[in-house]
Amino acid sequence: MADRQEDQEQQQQQHGVQLDHDQFCCSVCLDLLKDPVTIYCGHNYCRNCIEGCWDREDEEDGEVSCPQCRETFRPRPVLRRNNLLAEVVEKVKRMGPAAPACAGPADVPCDFCSGPSPDKATMTCLTCFASYCPSHLEPHYSIPALKKHRLVAVTAPIQEKMCTKHNKLMEVYCLQDQQLICSFCTANEHKHHKCVPVAVLKDKTKNQLVSSRKNLQEKVQQREEELQELSQAEDSLKCCAENSLKDCDRMFADLISSLQRRRSEVKQLIKVQEQTAIAQVVELQLQLVEEITKLKEKDAELEQLAHVDNFIYLMQIFQSLSTSCDSPELTPGPLRSLSDVTDCVSELRDKIELVLKEIWPRITATVSYVDFSLPPAPNTREEFLCYYLPLTLDDTSNYPYLYLMDNNSRIKPFLIISPAHPHRLWRR
Repeated sequence: MADRQEDQEQQQQQHGVQLDHDQFCCSVCLDLLKDPVTIYCGHNYCRNCIEGCWDREDEEDGEVSCPQCRETFRPRPVLRRNNLLAEVVEKVKRMGPAAPACAGPADVPCDFCSGPSPDKATMTCLTCFASYCPSHLEPHYSIPALKKHRLVAVTAPIQEKMCTKHNKLMEVYCLQDQQLICSFCTANEHKHHKCVPVAVLKDKTKNQLVSSRKNLQEKVQQREEELQELSQAEDSLKCCAENSLKDCDRMFADLISSLQRRRSEVKQLIKVQEQTAIAQVVELQLQLVEEITKLKEKDAELEQLAHVDNFIYLMQIFQSLSTSCDSPELTPGPLRSLSDVTDCVSELRDKIELVLKEIWPRITATVSYVDFSLPPAPNTREEFLCYYLPLTLDDTSNYPYLYLMDNNSRIKPFLIISPAHPHRLWRR
């Protein structure tokens, strides 16, 4: 059975099923998980590693946290073994140790690796003042004397944590000079300064870090709310601009339509007046032609009488002819010009231009002013009343026994007479 399982594992490796060694390392000891447990936030640790971290925290206030995401738990969770993860770790162990990672430019090299390419250091011993890769760190887990050494995860070269003057670990913080110093510095240069151990400031710094993070998260939440309000203001502005464009187009279209209608009316009136005046002129022309014909006929008769010798007969006939020659005046008066209409239209144009000159600056100024600033939250009754809007009820979805009144702003119930008790009025 064991041989079959090994064959299956070999086949998986041959088909490319590889397990990453670093994915199953504890973030505290940086080694493969031993007796792995999973806490509530989902991170995995060695049981001894996480219990050791929580034992130091639990002594203070009974609250523990995840070393990776810093999520806090109260009360202290009960740890349970992650059986599935333990089986995967065992498979990783059987696959052999992972190839050591060479130290890059940004990594801390192992102090005990020989050769031109040392491996990447994962832990620093504050007792030995040296950094170790996983292979050279193994004696610190197996030799009893080395187990008592203080191991911390590598964050920077150990030389940066040493006092350059005394070559000692800087474990004291000078409050006056605000710098890390070693124990020898407290007896010399910082003798009369107020100094505290770094371990004492750890909890204070941690609390300040938690407080700063909380303030930062609150600020992020506030900025996210402001961003959401700005997005809503942007949507509202777009909707308002679209509605304003539609309203302006409609009103300008109405104005243009009104002017075009008035222009058509004026043109029609001018044409009607032109046709009426032309008809009168034609009628007068016909009358004048007829009158001229009659006058010419009388002129011909007078010419014939000029050759008559009987003077008495001539006087009698001429008297009647001179009487009949009188005719009414048919000559039309001075024609009235249509320039008066042009003057009226010109006056209308000038008045419209004057109104545009007076109103247009107000329109452009109103359009140009767009306030993106967010108004402060209302605190007083007067500030709340700035957002007051009258509410109206929908008569299409009205309950049948309710009566809307005061422009659909109030409701009055109907009074119904009960058939069983006619003397009672039921209010619905």
